[in-house]
Amino acid sequence: AVKAAEYIDFNAWFKKNAPIVLEIGCGKGGFAAEYAGLHPEVNYIAVEKDSNVIVSACETAKEKGISNIRFIKCSAEYLPKYITPNSAELIILNFSCPFPKNKYAAHRLTHERFLNIYRGIMKKGAEIHQKTDNMKLFEFSVESFSQNGFALKNVSLDLHGSDFEGNIETEYEHKFASQGFPIYRLEAYIKD
Repeated sequence: AVKAAEYIDFNAWFKKNAPIVLEIGCGKGGFAAEYAGLHPEVNYIAVEKDSNVIVSACETAKEKGISNIRFIKCSAEYLPKYITPNSAELIILNFSCPFPKNKYAAHRLTHERFLNIYRGIMKKGAEIHQKTDNMKLFEFSVESFSQNGFALKNVSLDLHGSDFEGNIETEYEHKFASQGFPIYRLEAYIKD
């Protein structure tokens, strides 16, 4: 449990009051920079725990001149320390580590312990969007969301073969889709 909150004042940090979009595990930041660039009306927070990778993500955003993006270096379990309750309008989980062995299931970003964290920082009506190439992680996620008070919509077992519009492709997504692997996608929201 997080002992002492050090909430970030997003209005001051971004110098504007706007909806918060939170990407957990932003990697090298290609998706984050493109999303934030296409949606200047949001404040985009990209979270990454790997120091080397987050530096690359920061450089990507800077090179593209994206001004509505900020980065937090931490693991997802520390989000309640920095993110105020009921503040995120959208949480994005793109190609999270699947932790394939069952003994590491609690590390999956759609495990119950993380869903409880997200629930605390999500605004009413907020959503979680997940994409992965890993079928077992996707099956685990569908079950975990369903068993923990979330409803699902726009579930796709083959994103690139669907009629879904507005997809922003990640680096991993491009790699796996070009090799013929299906991309799984879902949107989850807290049931009323």
